[in-house]
Amino acid sequence: MTTFLKPCSSWRLLAALLLMSVVSCRDSTVKAPVATNGVAGKPPLSAIEATGLAAAAKAVDPSDVFFGSGLVPEIRIELKKSQETKLREDLRRYVKCTIVETLPNPDKPDSPLETTYTEVAIKVKGAAGSSRELDDKPAFTLNMNKHAKGQTFHGLDKLHLNNSVQDESYLCEWVCAEIARDAKVPATRVTHARVWLNGRDLGFYVLKEGFDRQFLTRHFGDATGNLYDGGFVQDVDVDLEKDSGKGPDDHSDLHALKAACEEPDAAARWPAIEQQLDVDAFLTFMAFERMTCHWDGYTPNKNNYRIYFSPKDGRARFLPHGMDQMFQDPGFPILEFPPAIVSSAVMHNPEWRERYKDRVIEMLPLFEAKRSNERIDALVSRLALVVHRQGDHFEQAFADRVREVKERIAAREPALREQLEQGDPTPIEFDESNQIEVADWYGAQETGDALLDEVDPETENKKYSIQVGESGQCVASFRRRVLLGPGRYRIEVRLKTAGVEPRTDEQGKGAGLRISGGKRDNSLEGDTDWQTVGYDFEVVDAIRDVELVAELRAMKGRLWIEPKAKLIRVVSP
Repeated sequence: MTTFLKPCSSWRLLAALLLMSVVSCRDSTVKAPVATNGVAGKPPLSAIEATGLAAAAKAVDPSDVFFGSGLVPEIRIELKKSQETKLREDLRRYVKCTIVETLPNPDKPDSPLETTYTEVAIKVKGAAGSSRELDDKPAFTLNMNKHAKGQTFHGLDKLHLNNSVQDESYLCEWVCAEIARDAKVPATRVTHARVWLNGRDLGFYVLKEGFDRQFLTRHFGDATGNLYDGGFVQDVDVDLEKDSGKGPDDHSDLHALKAACEEPDAAARWPAIEQQLDVDAFLTFMAFERMTCHWDGYTPNKNNYRIYFSPKDGRARFLPHGMDQMFQDPGFPILEFPPAIVSSAVMHNPEWRERYKDRVIEMLPLFEAKRSNERIDALVSRLALVVHRQGDHFEQAFADRVREVKERIAAREPALREQLEQGDPTPIEFDESNQIEVADWYGAQETGDALLDEVDPETENKKYSIQVGESGQCVASFRRRVLLGPGRYRIEVRLKTAGVEPRTDEQGKGAGLRISGGKRDNSLEGDTDWQTVGYDFEVVDAIRDVELVAELRAMKGRLWIEPKAKLIRVVSP
């Protein structure tokens, strides 16, 4: 775990370390009032003091100094016209810019520390909810050494300026990063900044370090392993984007992790997973995501995560990301079986599930209201001057949002205890008929332009509909999760197709029915009238969260699905 400096009371040490932090950044220019043997306006340091400061400067990571100081930098981004044009043409492509950073001078408030970084690579970042155009309030990724080798920002190769448009408190990333580190979950450090773009004041931002070589070395001792970006709602069954690493380029490490999690024989599955995944670390990661209500993280939504394969043992470590919408639902479930491939496999192991619950109990003190309120109050106090300078309206709105975050966190801890007291969910109970009706399916799509709809939703003729979009590549479905005990089962649903030209892949082709992770032989193609389609499957574990899938894999056509399906228990144990 990283050790952070507390806000420093010594002007000499803080000033010296801050100057060390910026001066050590190659290819940057520092403007600050510096004396020959000390800081301007103060008496020269004694030989003992100078030796002590030199030793401290050598021993301390400049990024620790930056994040530990509590100071809020002003960052002015300067784009030449030609580079701005290139960025407007492709917001996700790096262009060159100059960064001028201004930090308060702890010794001389009227003479701030100013640093200029040249040849900095910059691009716009953000997914569906946070993405903004350049003329709005865009979020940025800055790569300090892409064009200027060896240049860093206070020791960082890469950093992010998040616009926080989905978190008007500007607190969630910071609060959750603090909780993550207390729980020994590797997480990027967070502070804040005031940002300008070509003279235009963009306002308040959340500043985060990137998943760079320094981050990986700090947490894992070696940055040469493969680091994967989870992308947008993608699981380990996709060849994820490799951000860095000297490991294999064929995604064989990801493939091995997926294969272990989907091993049908439970006796072979658990040791296979342990060989590919640091299970103990993953239990903590999963508890952290669930307890902070990270609904858009890996465990509940296969989103906002990184995977690092440590060179020491070759096993996967999951890293949290995108923590700007946290604690939104104080009752967010912690004991449900999650849908993501790795988390689902781990939670279906009875021993690991008990260890997970023990981990939740161990982490409960991190969510106590008094603890979080003290931390938030200290941060808000440090931000007060910067917030005030942005006007009365922003200051009042910020205060309101801070209060709401504190209330949501305060409501979370008792809700966690209540869920633990209620215990694990139980599988469906069948009566003597051995069948139940399954309704209330939800849509899911792997291709972006597939059209999912509910036809006549308020009538008895309600139907689900999936139609191929303009791309001619449709993989989409309606799904329903059911918790089952061991036994053999059959799911039946009525389907109808029109003009379906099938697309064939590993799971099946055309329209049909299966369970998640399974393959199907049933297939409807072309034009068909309503007919019952069935799929047989077996549950061998003591309890299994099964996802039923009625899907369309096609290049043309449309599928209709009756919303009430029949689930039959064929053989019970």
